[in-house]
Amino acid sequence: MKSFKVIHAPTAVGGNPPALSRALRAQGIQSECCIISQNYLAYEVDRVLVPAGARFLQCEFKRLAFIFECLFKYDIIHYNAGTTIATANIIEWPAPGKGVSSLKRFVYSAYLRGLQYFEVSLFKLFRKKLFLTYQGDDARQGDYCRQHYAVSIATQVDASYYSDASDAFKRHNIKYLARHCEQVYALNPDLMNVLPPSAKFVPYSHVRFDQWRFSCEGLLADRPLRIVHAPTHRRVKGTDLILEALQALEQEGLHFELTLVEGLPQAEARKRYEQADVLIDQLFAGWYGGLAVELMALGKPVLVYVREEDLTFIPDQMREELPFINVDPFNVKERLREVLTMPRERLVDLATRSRAFVEKWHDPARIARLISEDYEAAMRTSKVGGRH
Repeated sequence: MKSFKVIHAPTAVGGNPPALSRALRAQGIQSECCIISQNYLAYEVDRVLVPAGARFLQCEFKRLAFIFECLFKYDIIHYNAGTTIATANIIEWPAPGKGVSSLKRFVYSAYLRGLQYFEVSLFKLFRKKLFLTYQGDDARQGDYCRQHYAVSIATQVDASYYSDASDAFKRHNIKYLARHCEQVYALNPDLMNVLPPSAKFVPYSHVRFDQWRFSCEGLLADRPLRIVHAPTHRRVKGTDLILEALQALEQEGLHFELTLVEGLPQAEARKRYEQADVLIDQLFAGWYGGLAVELMALGKPVLVYVREEDLTFIPDQMREELPFINVDPFNVKERLREVLTMPRERLVDLATRSRAFVEKWHDPARIARLISEDYEAAMRTSKVGGRH
């Protein structure tokens, strides 16, 4: 058993933080995952700080108490989703004519920003080791995407999704937190463009292979292909383009079954995934999400847009072994047609390659070992009284 204790907080986005914590525990590290509040996905965590329906003051009291608890209980605080326990956000001045609600948002945002500075300063004063993982839009910036990418989420959303204020806040917060963290990680390679040069790309590590079992029997069944799509945000995922393409293919006489998974708890959504044959994931992000990892583990081929210019940030061998059917907003109909008319044996081969890819590159034990090495290096510098 390692002598140091780790806490992962404050969210369970994509199930990655609690899964990483479990993998670290399996390697003898005392690790826990605590989230501020639970959402409809209901990922399994060690502790939920604020119960559903809690009042504002109760929530903030628990948040503040948890910061002090971490001070005395843990050696390493591993933040995720690009934020700290004090989930700071943009400070927007009260808008004229917006009334009390606008003033409340301003005061609350200012309070969280101040609390974040207090939290980080307190942890550093007591020589806690801070780590931080960015998972997507917590670091992604609209102005960068519009300037550098022909295809990106920024072209699909309204001005409030990636506002000038949110872009500026992200840049400020990235710089501030990186200055105080031992290591910054990114789960998506495009984020490396806007993170410090010392940041590391690490793949998703949330799938336990004994619980997500490979099966491609459906691909060989004598029935129409079952396609699944699970949008958390339809514009971001390109859902309308996907539905339009599928409708056109249906009118051409191609047969398939489509399942849309939206707003379901993880356990219920998983039942739908297991019954599917193929996943069409996202058309604009430029990388695949945690959902694709889950479906590949189940033996489902994945269509997704993978942006070529970001692949310099991933290992060469990983790039060579990517098993996806690369699809973009301009060829989605053609790619779907290819899949629907493809010999089932080819899909089975792709399913097999997908499972092998996940086992190699998304192995929780392997990724936990890499991160635990960073933890141990940080703790060694602490013992000798140094830093980095």
